[in-house]
Amino acid sequence: MLLHLPDGRDAHRVEQAMRRAITALPAELARTITWDQGIEMTCHADFTIATGIPVYFCDPHAPWQRGSNENTYRAAAPVPAQRHRPVGAFRRRPRPHRRQPQRPPRKTLEFMKPSEKLAELLAHTG
Repeated sequence: MLLHLPDGRDAHRVEQAMRRAITALPAELARTITWDQGIEMTCHADFTIATGIPVYFCDPHAPWQRGSNENTYRAAAPVPAQRHRPVGAFRRRPRPHRRQPQRPPRKTLEFMKPSEKLAELLAHTG
């Protein structure tokens, strides 16, 4: 899940945003959190006490432990315009107010978009 943090990413704000987001999910989908090394998770013990969900941290210099994190960050990053436009299509167009990140289907999700797979899982937990 990606969290919107309009007021910054200090540890207390991250912990509060995570608590709100995780409590909105069914218990079957919220068992653990895996996090990269970062100071924004210094309140991880408060999160675990409040929610009962343990937080695990990836080892430094071990990118294979955070593969889905890296792929999610890459998918949410702004996409260069030339990647999706044919050559010669760079004429001026009005930009939308907010650009939504691309969420392509993934093989690990049975070729579904992450939002579609989450909706399917939520429908089964009813």
